[in-house]
Amino acid sequence: MRTERNLATRDKSQTRRERHTRGSAALGLAVACALVSGGYSQSASARVIADSTPGAIRQATDLGPVAPTASIHLTLWLRSQNETTAMDQQVEQLYDKSSPTFHRWLSADAFNAHLAPTSADLAAVQQFALKNHLTISAVGEHNLYVQVQGAVSDVQNAFRVQLHQFQSQGRVFRSNTVDPTIDEPAGSVVAAVSGLSEHFMQPHAVRAADPDTGAVASARPLAAGPNGFFFSPQCLRPPTTQSFSTSGGLPSATYSGNRYGQDITNSALGTLAPCGYQPSEVQTAYGLTSLYGAGLNGTGQTIVIVDAIGSPTIAQDAETFSQVYGLPDLTAANFQVYFPGGPPPTPNASWASETSLDVEWAHAVAPNAKIALVIAPTANDTDLQAAVLFAIRNHLGNVISNSYGEAEGDNPASNLNTWNRLSRLAAAHGISVHFSTGDFGDSNPSGNTGLLVFGVSTPADSPWATAVGGTSLVLDTNNEIRLQAGWGTNLTRVVNTIAEGSTPVVPPLQLGFQFGAGGGTSTFFAKPRFQSELRGAGRMLPDIAFIADPYTGVEIVCDGGSCGIGAAGSQFIEVIGGTSLACPTFSALWAIANQSAGEPLGQAAQLLYDLPSRAITDIVPVGSEHNVHGTIRTTAGTMRLSASDLAQPLQTSTPFYSALYNSPFSTRWFVLTFGTDTTLTTSEGWDNVTGLGTPNGKSFVDAVTSAVSR
Repeated sequence: MRTERNLATRDKSQTRRERHTRGSAALGLAVACALVSGGYSQSASARVIADSTPGAIRQATDLGPVAPTASIHLTLWLRSQNETTAMDQQVEQLYDKSSPTFHRWLSADAFNAHLAPTSADLAAVQQFALKNHLTISAVGEHNLYVQVQGAVSDVQNAFRVQLHQFQSQGRVFRSNTVDPTIDEPAGSVVAAVSGLSEHFMQPHAVRAADPDTGAVASARPLAAGPNGFFFSPQCLRPPTTQSFSTSGGLPSATYSGNRYGQDITNSALGTLAPCGYQPSEVQTAYGLTSLYGAGLNGTGQTIVIVDAIGSPTIAQDAETFSQVYGLPDLTAANFQVYFPGGPPPTPNASWASETSLDVEWAHAVAPNAKIALVIAPTANDTDLQAAVLFAIRNHLGNVISNSYGEAEGDNPASNLNTWNRLSRLAAAHGISVHFSTGDFGDSNPSGNTGLLVFGVSTPADSPWATAVGGTSLVLDTNNEIRLQAGWGTNLTRVVNTIAEGSTPVVPPLQLGFQFGAGGGTSTFFAKPRFQSELRGAGRMLPDIAFIADPYTGVEIVCDGGSCGIGAAGSQFIEVIGGTSLACPTFSALWAIANQSAGEPLGQAAQLLYDLPSRAITDIVPVGSEHNVHGTIRTTAGTMRLSASDLAQPLQTSTPFYSALYNSPFSTRWFVLTFGTDTTLTTSEGWDNVTGLGTPNGKSFVDAVTSAVSR
């Protein structure tokens, strides 16, 4: 197994490498366990793969059977050799400094010798598929899965299921109605079946948009802002008073309070409305420049990014981003794209934006690290799982960033377990797998569309993954942090468009929650050891946080056609956010921590909870004495509006920070609040919006390095 490390730490790393080599051999059977192991009930000739039917179908409308001639794709995950139910405890030992196996990561040779399904196991599954008229389309690395396709009628006969179409919350989807059954001898070999029910991951990148139309601000042509200056880094301005009337008469209104964003008429370079950050500003804010000064910039590390579908122009866009912002070039020497499942059949603007954000901002935080981009052909769980497995089994890097998810409650237990065991396999190899926690507070679907059961986001809910939440970040004129709030924003419309005379809205229209970091408590996974001091019994999300709010977002470069923001063949600058921003930025910082330690650190979450307070900035509730308040005058009298009146619904979010916002999308005026994340709450210590908080630059990396020293 190739382990990347900084050449400056070669001597220290040599000792650790020797320890690792000895430990891998010693580990062997100690970590011989299943990659995926579902629940089974057994008869003499067949096995039922239990917990493979999503409970969400009980809350959906059954539209009837799927057409029998339709073709579908399935993935049959094979059980590993030498299974043991003690896998969690055995991998935990790799993270226990008192254990003789501490950081003695599972080697590729040990995996192949003791874990990989045998050729006989593979043959049994292949024979089952062929016997049931299913075509074998792919065999996974080291026989870990078999992908098949076939007509619905053949699939139903093979697995003794019925496939129906269901509808809920505007979403139509396919699902099995009972758990699948597999004839022996294949039944004893197959651990899980993915694809009977449809599960599509959603990218966790979002843009600030017009709440009425959903339209986003026009992206800026790259040529309009040379030398890397585009949007203003000043997201909050001093308090102001704004008065509005109806043709000089009633109704009229006056609002006073903090001001968000630049004037919409401002076209000066570096101050475009509303606001957005370039790499140097974020680097300064989070104390990354001191890391770079110490030679800690990702050298010798590779950041792995897994996305679906990708962007056809990512290589050109990422290199332009590097040139515009003065970062090292991204070329074939340090940026590789992999398509383990084949090229995607069709482009997708949302995933292209996601891919641009992931690659460009991982590069912005760890500019000397290599980047390996692994693209799944679709956003289906099975394809993304195969892509993550490809990254793990080829050990492309010590950290894997994944900026996508779906509602935990929409998934059958077998699918949740498959994701968890992938993350656990990575943790055994010394690889940290990171997932963003979502962009819609306590519910987590993309745009609140298609959610069947509320809950936290998966795969971020895995106890073997590191869950990354988000903050709103406001800088001062020196690019130092002025304030950070747990990401969650509400909007209240107070004034109509310029074309409508900028008349007051009477009464103000509460548009409510727009978006915010996902988090909460898993109802499926138990609380892991590293969260033992937190209340509750379930896995808590998130573990850590980073910049995410698109109202305090970052600039990316993307081809207009790829990202759906302009003409194809022309590159644009736009501001974007989401926990899709938080995940690659934290992943890049974790790569720097690996460089500093001189060895693979494994799962980040295992270390985060024991770091000293100086390493992580605790994000606490943020209020302001200048929150927006107002007065409306009509022929019926005077209406006085408090800051709370203009920030509803507050639910559990107090205090909060509010500001007047003149939207460049519509020219309307709003009251924009920060720190209002549905029922989720930012608080001292760990909370379900920001986890432990945000990493504190060099202090964070130094603390991590110290924590693994023996």
